[in-house]
Amino acid sequence: MSVATAAIADELSETGEFLDGVAAVVNDGVVLKSQVRYQTALIIDRAGKADPPTPLPPADILREQLLEHLILTEIQLQRAARIGIQISDQMLNDSINRIAQTNGVAFEDLPAALAGDGVDYATFRRELRKEITVDQLQQIDVGRSIQVSPREIEQCIANLEDNVVVNSDYNLSHILISMPESATADQVADAEAKIADVHRQLQAGANFGEMAIRYSNAQTALEGGLLGWMKGAQVPTIYADVIGPLGAGDFSAPFRSSSSFHIVQVNDLRSAVQRSEIDQVQVRHILVTPNEIIDDETAKQRLNDAIKRIGEGEEFAEIAKLMSDDPGSSNLGGDMGWTGPGTFVPEFEEVVNNLEIGGISEPFRSRFGWHVVEVTDRRVYDNTEDLKQSNCMLRIQNSKMEEETQLWMRRIRDEAFVETRI
Repeated sequence: MSVATAAIADELSETGEFLDGVAAVVNDGVVLKSQVRYQTALIIDRAGKADPPTPLPPADILREQLLEHLILTEIQLQRAARIGIQISDQMLNDSINRIAQTNGVAFEDLPAALAGDGVDYATFRRELRKEITVDQLQQIDVGRSIQVSPREIEQCIANLEDNVVVNSDYNLSHILISMPESATADQVADAEAKIADVHRQLQAGANFGEMAIRYSNAQTALEGGLLGWMKGAQVPTIYADVIGPLGAGDFSAPFRSSSSFHIVQVNDLRSAVQRSEIDQVQVRHILVTPNEIIDDETAKQRLNDAIKRIGEGEEFAEIAKLMSDDPGSSNLGGDMGWTGPGTFVPEFEEVVNNLEIGGISEPFRSRFGWHVVEVTDRRVYDNTEDLKQSNCMLRIQNSKMEEETQLWMRRIRDEAFVETRI
């Protein structure tokens, strides 16, 4: 029996009473009506809590947009399962912890906070796991194929030098009307007419978020097109030219990229710091990874022996070359180079932060094994030029990612068997 058939059978109780319903059959899976109801409730709640509240399109249009979103999600989850993508509880908990910190809530208090908003914690975890799975799939299927050339980065940096956008942070929303790959002239004309109609409605006073929910093909459509805050240097290149003249609350005229038409709105903007300095530390370490032969106590003892030998005059680097299980640094005598905040896992970073220059730690455990670490130097580093490089890389990737993801999603949607039932 297929997944779809099993799910339909599960809708009936022992008395034959209908418990749920199938909104769409997607390959050998389903989208349930309960999923549509749950997501609809979330959108209505989020729209009502926005300041000001976001108007919503008519119920039938909202349901159509939402069902298509759930169908695309189901297709992607099926593909992720086929290629073996799995999200561990640790990865999920790390994401939840970041969400909790962003909202000023302790990790252990988040279930109660969600319950206060009427959100079931188990459902929250399940939906977040899906989001992370889809994101990883897109990075594998789309992101890894995106190439950025040194010439593109050079050109980006040159363009940013006198660009007003790079000196600001932006809170953006957008509306995207996509076109098929190798679109015909008629398909291009239809998309252009659609974006022009959206623009006319916006000019007449329509709410941007409502228009995004109603018309946009972007993944952020059901969030009212919200992209959120980003640094000017990280704004996708396709938006950079159009947002420069815009103030808070303004939206652009329609513009075209290779496979889509767009309208972008500046929700808010603020001045950005032009130069950046970070505290860096230079460290080297010795890693011993426990296995079937080396248990924790043995690993710890080996490192204690190494500390003793270093104290007796042997070179840290020579011992690291012989002992360390870290393939990235052992040949370098354990040297991990200059690193900034957030580079290491928290348990490693905490030890590093508490060491003086020249200090060697006691053996300690991280998720990778047992370590001894030495801090060899510290400095304040002007990383402005590094940020320009990384921001331009991210900026170009983001622009290409949006276009390529839209085309990829059209392809997998066209290849899937879908039967809607509502």
